[in-house]
Amino acid sequence: MRVRLSTIPTVRAAAVCAAAVATLALGLASCDDPRPTESVAPKDQPGDPHLTMGSGSTRTYIGQGTYTDLDKVKRIEKDWHVELKAKGGLEILVQTFAYAPGAITGWHKHPGPVFIQVIEGTVAFYEADDPTCTPKLVSAGQGYLDRGDGHIGRNLSGQPAKDITVYFAPPGTTAAQLRIDIPEAEAPKQCGF
Repeated sequence: MRVRLSTIPTVRAAAVCAAAVATLALGLASCDDPRPTESVAPKDQPGDPHLTMGSGSTRTYIGQGTYTDLDKVKRIEKDWHVELKAKGGLEILVQTFAYAPGAITGWHKHPGPVFIQVIEGTVAFYEADDPTCTPKLVSAGQGYLDRGDGHIGRNLSGQPAKDITVYFAPPGTTAAQLRIDIPEAEAPKQCGF
């Protein structure tokens, strides 16, 4: 799958694209899904590697859609250009996350890129490959593009936070397959958490 955004300015295109994708996905998603709201803290199971534990965040599943005949979507409006290619189709899943003050997701990655729009409070995102462990602070009304390679989210604000998360994944991906926990032994050491 290749996702390419090019425009003047790029940040505006990413925000507009994320909002458009989230709106599209929300509009197409089924809201009568029987899956309950659940805590997203990983659970240690006998025989599993020790994972970097998360705590204080709650996931609510909204819905998903499979796009099997998607080859290329392209739109140009004046100085704005967006293009989406997904060879073999695309699964789009939408969830919300509520973060209590002090919440931490634990180190994890995803099978594809993820558009995150913070709608309340502020969430700090740390990338696994950032040697300086510099947080990307994302506040209500701002978006964050997670490429899926490994990160952790933290609510350091002392206030509740919430986001809408739109996952791009291979067709057939289920909600349970969206989060790939990073074992503690493989977690980035530069951050100290």
